[in-house]
Amino acid sequence: MRAFFDIAAVIVVLAAVFGYLNHKTIKLPHTVGLVVIALAASLVVLAIDALVPGWDLGGEVRGVMASIDFSDTLMEGLLSFLLFAGALHVDLSAILSRKWVIVLMATVGTVISTFLIGGATWLAVGLLGLDLPLIYCLVFGALIAPTDPVAVLGILKRTRVPPTLEAKIAGESLFNDGVGIVIFTILAGIAAGTGGEDDVDAGSIALLFVVEALGGVALGLITGFIAFKILKTVDEHNIEVMITLALVMGGFALAHQLHVSGPIAMVCAGLLIGNLGTRFAMSEVTREHTTSFWSLIDEILNSALFLLIGFEVVAVTLTGNVFVLGLIAIPVVLASRFVSVAIPVVLLKAFGRSFTGGAIRVLTWGGLRGGISVALVLSLPATAQREILLTVCYMVVLFSIIVQGLSMEAVIKRIVKEQPPE
Repeated sequence: MRAFFDIAAVIVVLAAVFGYLNHKTIKLPHTVGLVVIALAASLVVLAIDALVPGWDLGGEVRGVMASIDFSDTLMEGLLSFLLFAGALHVDLSAILSRKWVIVLMATVGTVISTFLIGGATWLAVGLLGLDLPLIYCLVFGALIAPTDPVAVLGILKRTRVPPTLEAKIAGESLFNDGVGIVIFTILAGIAAGTGGEDDVDAGSIALLFVVEALGGVALGLITGFIAFKILKTVDEHNIEVMITLALVMGGFALAHQLHVSGPIAMVCAGLLIGNLGTRFAMSEVTREHTTSFWSLIDEILNSALFLLIGFEVVAVTLTGNVFVLGLIAIPVVLASRFVSVAIPVVLLKAFGRSFTGGAIRVLTWGGLRGGISVALVLSLPATAQREILLTVCYMVVLFSIIVQGLSMEAVIKRIVKEQPPE
């Protein structure tokens, strides 16, 4: 317990110090600045290791990172709070009015992107002579295909996006990670040789998806509705904030026990409380306290997450061909994202739906990858294949957060013209 507290203390202190340095010097958006400064600090550690090998600072940092267990920390801990906090501020009516494009991008789009990225990666691997079987290339496609809701919602907070596009970007990012995790679980099981043919036929895959995804939706709505009804019976802001905290922690733990998607459950619960609970079950005082509490939780955990992403560079192995594969993967991921967005949009346009001019390009560039992809790749067994995927995944995530994240507002201003929907 003391070791856990010490590590948590170090993370919070570094997040505060790096946040202050960013605010006073380079003045990047908070989360991007934390990644950049932590990345720079990691590179300094690696440089010192190269100059003075006896110090082994990199080994010390790797030991601390290993003790944190990034994958479990995010997937079993931080994610539930971050998704609930993010969904709490999303307009449910805007999501429902664009439900078809969001559903298609979060499901069909994620599947298309998975196989496009996996196939292109396999071709690149063959040209580079790396030992990465097709199934591992598909695993990479599954873990990098879904956009990261934490990164996406963080960018949307500070970027002026047309409301119609903001709803699509936010809605898709909140739901496609659950779909991506299901696909990843299936493919990673096949890669690890944990399932025979009977375990991976179309019927079992469809059943797993229904149980995980729809089960998560049902659990989130049920637990969220129960919390909503309880909130209506009390008018004491401390108790009501505690009820929302219990909803997140208890709901995510219950999802794990029921083997349904905890991320999707937390998104649904957050949407319900944020849209119905704050309007019809809370007084103005409680609403302000609840919003302030979850905004603070969101800011602290976001800071910790992006700080860890910056430090994760000490865990990657940059060799010549793997580095080249990472460089190839960046445009491959973007191109696959473009196709996976274009197909649902074009399909819905054929049925008379209208979209803001430049929607496909904005949705493509706004599809940020982040901590969830890193956590998924770290959850794989420790093999040579995982080391390759970790490096490639990390390069894509850094490009996404730093380059796409910093240029998002400029891209939107350039692409989105003042024009009526097409």
